[in-house]
Amino acid sequence: MSPAPAAAPGTAPDTRNAFLRWFMPQLPLARVAVFRVVIYLFIIIDVLTISADVIPHGWTPELYQPLWLARVLGIPPVSVLGAQLLLAAIIVFSLLAAAGILQRISGWAVAVTFGLWMFYTQGYGYVAHDHMALVIASVVLPTVGVARFRDGGATSAKAGWALRVVQIAVVLTYFYSVLMKWIASGNITHWANGAVIIWALMRRGAEWSKPFLEMPGLLIAAQWATLAFEFLSPIALFLKGKWLYFVVAFFCLFHLMTYFALGIHFLPTVICWAAFLPLEKLVPRRFASGRRARA
Repeated sequence: MSPAPAAAPGTAPDTRNAFLRWFMPQLPLARVAVFRVVIYLFIIIDVLTISADVIPHGWTPELYQPLWLARVLGIPPVSVLGAQLLLAAIIVFSLLAAAGILQRISGWAVAVTFGLWMFYTQGYGYVAHDHMALVIASVVLPTVGVARFRDGGATSAKAGWALRVVQIAVVLTYFYSVLMKWIASGNITHWANGAVIIWALMRRGAEWSKPFLEMPGLLIAAQWATLAFEFLSPIALFLKGKWLYFVVAFFCLFHLMTYFALGIHFLPTVICWAAFLPLEKLVPRRFASGRRARA
């Protein structure tokens, strides 16, 4: 029997290799080192401010409504003491991870403790999807291993994979939002042509935004525009250079506007947009060793 003919150029193997190069690009380890500092320091800010309701939840264990995964894992209600110890562990391990001390061990410790904190903060009747990318970031960062500012030009496919997964989680936060609007309304045009922004402005809008209540046509157009850029958000995964920076700036400005208008900040997701940026350029020259690239 004659051997099977080799695959012609441009067929399946090339497609697979192209996908792997996209999904696991060689990216600087220094970029991961900077991203780690951003993420771990923000996690401390998050548990102390944005998701600081876990300790109060310890007083009402009877109201605990565990998420599906929490039910599968058998995670019980948290006590006040348990929440306090969990908070202390998150802060300590996050500081160690941000400082680059025992990076893999401290990183996995943050992933476990912060993940548990998220189960508790969102297990009492309200689930906020703005933390998805942040939780994913805490899980994938320890897989990179050791990454230092002084790694200079050293690159790694592990670094590329971790950052790509965070990027995917960021854009899916918006894409899934469109799907949920569709499911909740039954017809996406009902949501787009409804009074969603009008209701939000009436309920929690800033004083400067109240005049827009007299412009329902403009607000409906804004709802259609929101659906459009949320649906198209995955395009960010394939952009480079100034177009990518434009998209990142656009989404950040969008959230800044919603914060000033409605008090909704979405900061956990905004922070994770940093995964799209060349953060290694923030490292001062004296900390970069200029090591040559390695796989």
